Amino acid sequence: MKKNTLFIIIISAIILLVASCRGTEKIVPSTSTDTGSGTQTDSTSQVDVSKGKVKGFFLLNEGNMGSNKSTLDYYDYETGIYTKNIYAERNPGVVKELGDVGNDLQIYGNKLYAVINCSNFVEVMDVRTAKHITTISVPNCRYIVFKDSYAYISSYAGPVKIDPNQRLGYVARVDTADLLPNLPISVHDQMKIDTCIVGYQPEEMVISGDKLYVANSGGYMVPNYDSTVSVISLATFKEIKKINVGINLHRLELDRYGHLYVTSRGDYYNISSKTYVIDTKTDEVINTLYLLPASEMTICGDSLYAYSTEWSYVTNRNTVSYAIYNTKTQRIVSRNYISDGTDKKIKIPYGTAVNPDNNEILVTDAVDYVTPGTLYCFRADGSLKWSVVTGDIPAHIAFTYQKLQPLE
Repeated sequence: MKKNTLFIIIISAIILLVASCRGTEKIVPSTSTDTGSGTQTDSTSQVDVSKGKVKGFFLLNEGNMGSNKSTLDYYDYETGIYTKNIYAERNPGVVKELGDVGNDLQIYGNKLYAVINCSNFVEVMDVRTAKHITTISVPNCRYIVFKDSYAYISSYAGPVKIDPNQRLGYVARVDTADLLPNLPISVHDQMKIDTCIVGYQPEEMVISGDKLYVANSGGYMVPNYDSTVSVISLATFKEIKKINVGINLHRLELDRYGHLYVTSRGDYYNISSKTYVIDTKTDEVINTLYLLPASEMTICGDSLYAYSTEWSYVTNRNTVSYAIYNTKTQRIVSRNYISDGTDKKIKIPYGTAVNPDNNEILVTDAVDYVTPGTLYCFRADGSLKWSVVTGDIPAHIAFTYQKLQPLE
């Protein structure tokens, strides 16, 4: 979760003591909402929905730590229908459903991968049906990226707690060809998982050429945060370098010019959030964007969309901001990409994505972290197109080029 680490861990530890198993609970059926924005509302529609166009997107709701309430939603661009909680209904035999804290969501090939942080596994689904295929066991897993046939998963390695003696984290590597449906437990436990040691509490990763970059946060080592980006050779799967950047690193984004954008969350006191730029040709920091704090960011074309919910223990409040940075001119071109005032309704921005087909901007609102959130869809000019209620703590969005099949 993206709220300040110390606060989360303390509260989560309390929640874990009283949390109960969801395995015996009745499955909550999915519910659908018509956003009124479908592209094929009748037989006369001339909208191109041919192969290669985005058909919809999945949204992973994190759910409160310890509550075992991570859920999966789906939006269909053709019909304009948003459906909540599709995983439970499509996988009635999976005990505890998706699990505890959904931390990342990605599509690779015909599979949908949900990283379930505190349940210590990656849930692997068929992207066309959202049905369970198998799981990958990785302790305290955080994020996932892909190259060729391999999946790379960052792992804190140690337990969920603040501890100055925490072990170094690692990146796990799994051959996706081994992810066969319904593996017997004996085979699943023997799944080959290679590991590469990196820094403390590794977060997001990016692949550029034959190198894997890993942002090390040291979030459990407060106040002695890590401040490095690990560089791993994909050929040898060994760490070849650490780049000194800034404390408490989190997000990574790569532009088309070979520039890697790295966010620092600061220390929540006197060191503010900012964004650093690394040249992947030299693996050196070439710029520090002091005026671009970022809790999350996404790139579409030459535009880097960033929002920040920067918590301060000095003021005991979040400072919320939105911005667009032009990666070609290397300039901030907008101080608020929401143009119609809707940003004033958003309490805690918690996730963002941009549709590559039409540049529509998606922003999620975690509201209060304990009740259902809201997803907002903005047109490319920043005006609100529609909004819908989601699951608890909506966070991670993955666009799909394959339409989700109806439930049989």
